Amino acid sequence: MWAIGGLVAPVLFATLPDRVLAGTIAGNLFRIEAWLTVACGILLTLLFSYRTHDDSAPLRKTLLRFALLMLACTVAGYFCLQPFMASLREAAALAGGVMSDSARTQFGILHGASMGIYLIQGLLGVGLILKLRNLR
Repeated sequence: MWAIGGLVAPVLFATLPDRVLAGTIAGNLFRIEAWLTVACGILLTLLFSYRTHDDSAPLRKTLLRFALLMLACTVAGYFCLQPFMASLREAAALAGGVMSDSARTQFGILHGASMGIYLIQGLLGVGLILKLRNLR
C-alpha cells in the first residue's frame, strides 16, 4: 500500500509525459491493491476474531478494530469514491479529453478525499504493526 501510493503513483505522474496513461496505470495498481487489501482485511478480521486459550482480549479487540477500520477505508476510498472519479474521467474522455471546470473541481475534491482516506489507512496500518509487536 505504501509503495504504490507513496512511490509508484507519484513516479508514474512525474516520469510519463501522458497524464492519462499515468492515471490509467496507477488506477490499475490501486485496483489490485484494493482487492488485495479486502482479502487481507477479511483474513485479519477472521484471525483476530478467533479466541485462544491464552486470549489477550483487549489487545485482540484493538487489533480487530484496526483491521476493520482499514477495511472500511478501502471500501470507502476505492469502492465508493473511485467510481465517481472514474465517471468524471469517462465524461472527459468522451468530450475529447477535456474536463469542464466544475468536473475538474469535483474530481479534485474526490481525489483529495480519497488521498485523505488512503493516508488514514496507512496510519492505521502503522498502528496495527506497532500493536502487533505487543503480542510477543
